[in-house]
Amino acid sequence: MVQDFSKEQLISLQKRTVKVLSLGQALGGFGLGATLSVGALLAVELSGTTAWSGAAATLSTLGSAAVAIPLANLAFKRGRRVSLAFGAFLAILGAAMMILATYTQSFPVEIVALLFLGAGSAVSLQARFAAADIPTGKPKGRDLSLVVWATTLGAVIGPNLIAPGETLGLWLGMPHLAGPFLFTIAAQLSSTLVFWFGLRPDPLIVARDIAGLDPKQKNASLKDALEVVREFPLAGYAVLTIALSHMVMVSVMSMTPAHLNAEGHSLADVGFTISLHVAGMYSLAPVFGWLTDKFGAIRIVITGQFISLTSLAVSGFWQSEFYAVVLGLFLLGVGWSASTVAASALLSETLATGQRSKVQGFSDSLMNLSGAFGGAISGIILTMFTFGGLNAAALVPVVFITLATSYSKKWR
Repeated sequence: MVQDFSKEQLISLQKRTVKVLSLGQALGGFGLGATLSVGALLAVELSGTTAWSGAAATLSTLGSAAVAIPLANLAFKRGRRVSLAFGAFLAILGAAMMILATYTQSFPVEIVALLFLGAGSAVSLQARFAAADIPTGKPKGRDLSLVVWATTLGAVIGPNLIAPGETLGLWLGMPHLAGPFLFTIAAQLSSTLVFWFGLRPDPLIVARDIAGLDPKQKNASLKDALEVVREFPLAGYAVLTIALSHMVMVSVMSMTPAHLNAEGHSLADVGFTISLHVAGMYSLAPVFGWLTDKFGAIRIVITGQFISLTSLAVSGFWQSEFYAVVLGLFLLGVGWSASTVAASALLSETLATGQRSKVQGFSDSLMNLSGAFGGAISGIILTMFTFGGLNAAALVPVVFITLATSYSKKWR
């Protein structure tokens, strides 16, 4: 029985689990790295209008939000390996439907496919929490951040696989834009195999059995999550920080290509800017994980908000200076990384296993919905108030998180 695991065995299992999760994350990222870009191009082609160019990101985000709580419930009942593998399977199904959409030239099929592809993002989010399942008695910031960092490889290299994927697809006689999704299927299948065979024993089942929890308990609902948050305000603060930090990042990042294009910059300039932004999001995650364990999550959340504030000031005041926008977007990714890693670690450490399983899915769902909302309103703000106005508006969530932090001592 897992209750008989010694502390040393649990620590050894934790190290192995983090390695497996990191490998699975890296492999899965290769496929998803190009999905939204190709999906956006395909949406324009199938719908016949550029108005649907943002549909790929929006629908994928909504799909991720929709499956976050069900995947969390599945994880508690059957373990992380089943949940993560099933989420990856849904992403594979989505990629297959994207290929079907190219054959049938059907935009409705693509819409459904994008919703399924969102499950891949949900898996990525759940994997970071899986790194904090096993009760070793040690801080979880570093382990959690290593799994987040593993996304860097796929996120950076993935978009560069669009052209080779298209070439492969055409060589196989497939329709235009179908080929890149072959890489998505291969990457997600590899990720599924890593999770399925690597997560043994399953980290969440180990934690659940040690806590003496019944796997047959009813599925956690939104009401259950809100009850836990009311009982543990510090967990609510962590959930709020994750959601609002994501909203700030998505709202500014999603409109940067449009702003740079309007300023007369090339697609190469846009790609360079977004690449550095992605690097800021993921490359420094282990640093913030280490800092979280050493100095505490609250301090790193505040650090993240300060970096975000600096980012918005640089991008906003010098919106017409290309390298200022590049610097601002890089710092925006760094601020998101610090805040998300620290708040995720705080959420995992504040709650016990049973309570944690009720809130993590809710947190991921709210995070995605907040990002979708930020992306939806950012275009309106950009049109009415310019890129500088958008950066100013994005200060509101930053200020809100900072004010909420002043009450965090009362919630401990």
